[in-house]
Parts: sequence; structure tokens; C-alpha cells
Amino acid sequence: MKLQFAPYVLKFKAPAGTSRGVMNEKLTAFLRIFDENDPEHYGIGEAAIFPGLSLEADERYFYKMVELVTNVKLGMPTDLSHFPSIQAGFEQALMDFSSGCKGIYFDSPFVKGEEAIDINGLVWMGNYDEMLERLENKIREGFRCIKIKIGAIEWDKEKDLISRVRSQFSRDVVEIRVDANGGFNAENVMPVLIQLAELDVHSIEQPVKTGNTELLAQLCKTSPIPIALDEELIGKFSPEEKQKLLLDVKPQFIVLKPSLVGGFSGSSEWISLANENGVGWWVTSALESNIGLNAISQWVATLGSKLTQGLGTGGLFTNNFTSPIELKGDRLIYNPSVSLDRSQIDSLDWRD
Repeated sequence: MKLQFAPYVLKFKAPAGTSRGVMNEKLTAFLRIFDENDPEHYGIGEAAIFPGLSLEADERYFYKMVELVTNVKLGMPTDLSHFPSIQAGFEQALMDFSSGCKGIYFDSPFVKGEEAIDINGLVWMGNYDEMLERLENKIREGFRCIKIKIGAIEWDKEKDLISRVRSQFSRDVVEIRVDANGGFNAENVMPVLIQLAELDVHSIEQPVKTGNTELLAQLCKTSPIPIALDEELIGKFSPEEKQKLLLDVKPQFIVLKPSLVGGFSGSSEWISLANENGVGWWVTSALESNIGLNAISQWVATLGSKLTQGLGTGGLFTNNFTSPIELKGDRLIYNPSVSLDRSQIDSLDWRD
């Protein structure tokens, strides 16, 4: 067997704002695995590294990728436990290869076009007018669940955006989630939580910065709205670490990004522990290209979750790839008549 990798820079159509700054592009990498006697048939996966979030995003990343490529050639295992995005991409490539190199990672009614996945509409940070326009567009497009990124502009302005929605739509019509990306602190977070509860907001993701376990535990105990852990999951590699976090903090929800928590295997471990501890969960993509989004969507479709998921639509980038994943209203569907364009993939800068 032979493994190759190709770095790739995704270009945003418009600047994407978070509490950690504004992104105009995002680095990712692809992995493909094949039999050297039949190189035209390969399994493809995406190692969607996320600089600023991924703990592996340093000089070790390239060397670990080279180590994995070498070990595959030698038939030796590679420890990817501390390289979650590479683990995710390698899992995807192996699954695609073992399923016939057709971009089918998980066989289900979803990939037959018979079922769909409910997703939220994401409102990126920006100035007030930009966020208002994006919010109105999501509602006009028919999204029944809106996720608003907060914590970058004045809270009063962000609160006004949420109030506008609530003045027109009840929670039964439009569910609102907010994602603070750690934008608040011990001094200002509780008033925000109280006001969010008054606005009938479903939940808040990561209200304070990671590492504040005692504060998070207190908030999860006293907050008038549910709290979901997101970035807090990153860097918890062993089952013991994961279990300890859930027991110490007792969150109402966790948010799983496969590219940041160890692929499908790492995410599945989180789900099992969450279920055991009565913690809800949903899955969110992490700015993958359509290659990673295709694989993650297929996996989510097999999980049987009744909650709205946080998957992307592939529409953020100018240089994305052809994909069978399409948006229909507020639902992701799989179009069996469309497949990944392997000629696009073949043209990448493959390295071994």
C-alpha cells in the first residue's frame, strides 16, 4: 500500500470572523491511499488542521505526516493519538479505499438520497449591519435553527440581533443557539446567560476560555440556559481524560468536531461517554472542504441523532471541490448522481 498527502489552502469568499480573529484562508491537507499496482483507484480523506485550535498545528505536523506515509509503506502502525486531524483524514482514506474508492464512507439511506440531515444556519461575526444581513438571509432561506457567533462586538448589539429574531419567531419556529468561542469571562458571563435565557435561546457553546474547569462547572450548575462544551474537548485524548471532563464539569451538551477530536473513532468515544453520563451532543464541521464534509456528513447520517447538526454546506470557499453533498432548504442531502471530481483531486500537489 502507498499513502500520499497534499497540502491545500482554502480561500474564503468573504472574511470569516470569530472571537479569535478574522480568517481569509485556511490550511488543510488531503490523504490518499492506494495499491501501488493500481494507483488510479484510491481512497481519499481530509486532514483538516485548524491553526489556532488544533494542538498539532506546529512544526511536528509535517514530520508526523511523513512518518505516517513511511509507516504505511513499511506496513507499520503510527501513533496518531495526538494528531486528531491526521487521524481523521487517515480514517476517511482507509474507509473510502475499503468501500471501493467511490466516495462512500458509510452506506445508509442518506447516500441513497432517501434521507437528509437537519442543520443550523451559521451567522458569522462581523459588524452589526453585516451580522443582521446574514441573520435575515438565513431566516429567509428557511433555516429553523440559527447559530450566531457572539463575543466579538458589543454584547448589546449582539443581544439586539437575537431580540429581532425573537420578536418575530417563537422558539418553536426558530431555535437560536449562540457560540461564544470563549469570548466572555467570570465577571461578565452570568448577566449574558440570564439575558439569553430571557430571549429563549437554546444553548451557548464555550462561554469562557478553555482551561477554566471550575468556572465552567459552576456555570453548568447555575446557568439558566444549557451550556455546550466545544473547544474544551480539544486535547483530551484518553478515555480517562474525557470521562474526567464530563464528570468534573457536567455540561448539558458537547459539540463534536471530528477533525479536532480524533476523527470518527475519537468522536464515537466521546458519544459513548456522553450517553453514559446523560450529556447531549451534536456534530459540527470545522471548515473542511467538500471532501471532508462529504465523509463527516455520511457518518452523522448513521448516528440517529434527533438534534439539529452544525455541519457546513461547502459554500464558504472559492476553490472547493465538486461534491454530492447539497443544501436543500435547511437540510443537507446527498445527490447520488454527483460524485467527487477525481480529476480535481489528481491535480493536487501530492507528496510521498
